[in-house]
Amino acid sequence: MPFVIEKVIEIAAPADVVWEVITDVARYPEWNPFQVELQTSFKPGDPIDMQVKLLARPQAQREWVTEFVPGKRFAYRMKPVPLNALSSQRSHDVEAIGPGRTRYRSYFHLKGWLHPVVVGLLGGKLQAGFAGMTAALQKRAEELARQRKAA
Repeated sequence: MPFVIEKVIEIAAPADVVWEVITDVARYPEWNPFQVELQTSFKPGDPIDMQVKLLARPQAQREWVTEFVPGKRFAYRMKPVPLNALSSQRSHDVEAIGPGRTRYRSYFHLKGWLHPVVVGLLGGKLQAGFAGMTAALQKRAEELARQRKAA
């Protein structure tokens, strides 16, 4: 059974603002406490190079875009470890649910026969990292929406 981290929240901001925050990777260092740096073309099959803060210092990680639907979904995965030892999938889903309101779904799963070891070592840090990123995304999107409404 895979290790899954899933969080669905409502954000008081239009879907296009939430999507902008997710895809404006140059600004990740300003708000994202988990993925402190991310570079990608967003093109399926292309790499994503990121700095992920699981430990005291961010660690370099490369993953691969699996899906990109503008305004709706961004998904990627790690390169699977041979012999089905370990694989992961990560996605961001955005859905407008009313004027100025968005449903955001953060999803991550890790599977393979080696995943219990990874979860034992890093499971709590992964949970905290994804929770921190989701909360920070909500805060950033809501702040941008308020600023734009006031302007």
